[in-house]
Amino acid sequence: MPVCVLVLKEQVAAASLQEKLRANGVPLQRCLLVPPADRNEQGTPIDSVDLLTPRLARQRRQRSMARWLLPFGFMAGLTFTQITNLETFSSLGPWGQPVIGGLLGMGAGLMGSYSAAASVPSENEDGVRILRNRHEENRWLLLLETPTGIEPPWQLLQSSRPLQVVRLNDL
Repeated sequence: MPVCVLVLKEQVAAASLQEKLRANGVPLQRCLLVPPADRNEQGTPIDSVDLLTPRLARQRRQRSMARWLLPFGFMAGLTFTQITNLETFSSLGPWGQPVIGGLLGMGAGLMGSYSAAASVPSENEDGVRILRNRHEENRWLLLLETPTGIEPPWQLLQSSRPLQVVRLNDL
């Protein structure tokens, strides 16, 4: 889905552009207005927008990886315990020892999901950094997400005279 973010100087320009987009029937999946950092005006806070907050993207990646790594870690721990014939937890009996090995493997998978999610940079990292800097400079951000295969109405967007247009990679 193509995503672009317009950096606007005033709320009036942002609100009028948002209204023009709705009036023209432009198919948008998401149209969010993010107010500047120091204002408590209506709009969506930047920390709740997943495309503009790297921490939320990292958490989403971690949960996705954990969904796969936890079961595989459990099976790997169970298999490792059976193959090696280690007697580390022999006091737990013939069934308890492999289960503990599986649980330890599952814990390793969970730790792996955290470290892997933290080490992978986002494709949009540079664009997000630029937008967060503009947000701190008291600029309005208008996030537009269009369906796949449909370009944003560039002429209409340019008519509002944005300070900057940042196109985030297609998701």
